[in-house]
Amino acid sequence: MKRNIAIIAGGDSSEHDVSLRSAQGIYSFMDKERYNVYIVEVTGLTWKAHLENDTYSTVDKNDFSFQVGDNKVKPDYCYITIHGTPGENGLFQGYLDLLRIPYSTSGVLVEALTFNKFTLNQYLKSWGVSVSESILIRKGQTISNEEVIGRVGLPCFIKPNAGGSSFGVTKVKTPEQIQPAIELAMKEKGEEVMIEAFMKGIEISCGHYKTKKHEVALPITEVVPANEFFDYNAKYNGEVQEITPARLPQDVTDRVHKINSAIYQILGANGIIRMDYIITEGNKINLLEINTTPGMTATSFIPQQVRAAGMDMKDVLTEIIENQFD
Repeated sequence: MKRNIAIIAGGDSSEHDVSLRSAQGIYSFMDKERYNVYIVEVTGLTWKAHLENDTYSTVDKNDFSFQVGDNKVKPDYCYITIHGTPGENGLFQGYLDLLRIPYSTSGVLVEALTFNKFTLNQYLKSWGVSVSESILIRKGQTISNEEVIGRVGLPCFIKPNAGGSSFGVTKVKTPEQIQPAIELAMKEKGEEVMIEAFMKGIEISCGHYKTKKHEVALPITEVVPANEFFDYNAKYNGEVQEITPARLPQDVTDRVHKINSAIYQILGANGIIRMDYIITEGNKINLLEINTTPGMTATSFIPQQVRAAGMDMKDVLTEIIENQFD
């Protein structure tokens, strides 16, 4: 019998609609001869399965089931592609754990850790991973412009600390921009802001996954944004040049893959994760962030990298799913 696969999309962040586009991408890649595939949109407490002819079926949260005609469908596996809460911070994973439904991402602890940029950086720094200097500001706290400049310098980035999006991110160049940037980041449905030192260099992104059978280091993508940084328009409106494989010396490529593998192992990650870096002077590799539910439209980094590796997304997704059942 075919397994029932639910692609979990939507969420409560500013990237809700982007997540639905990723879900459509994953749906298009899935092996329909092997699986019954449904997109389930999770928005607040409204959960619905997308059916044919733009119809929907309300999800029963007691067992995560929904009706398709006369049949009750309960997913055997969930592929989570929510960018932000509750699918990228461990909340939805905890719900699925209670129902004993396997899923595509890492577990609750890893998701919560990777979603919190400041905490992740401090943790991985203790393992010798190079990260930028940063400051954490919680709601209600204040910080002077002088302290920001003294600790991380200018320019710097001010962004929501917990988030899966590019919303609320500002590249700050002058002291007058600091406080407005903090206010903007604090509005992005969070209560913490991260102030991060600017690192000048080559930005890259690299997907990685492991199964019980093998480990796959995908080709690296070089990111050349047309704007100040890799913002929302660069990510989703094509204002960027993406070069896969990246124009890097082989020894640097090998070191990136080695760091990816080490971080994956340190975290005890699961499924496909994407790690972003800045390569600064002297070919120093600095971690920017880790994305555990990377974009999966046809033009997103992971599908690009899979194609560059001579692989097929259908086979990769099948491998990720079946790894939970082997």
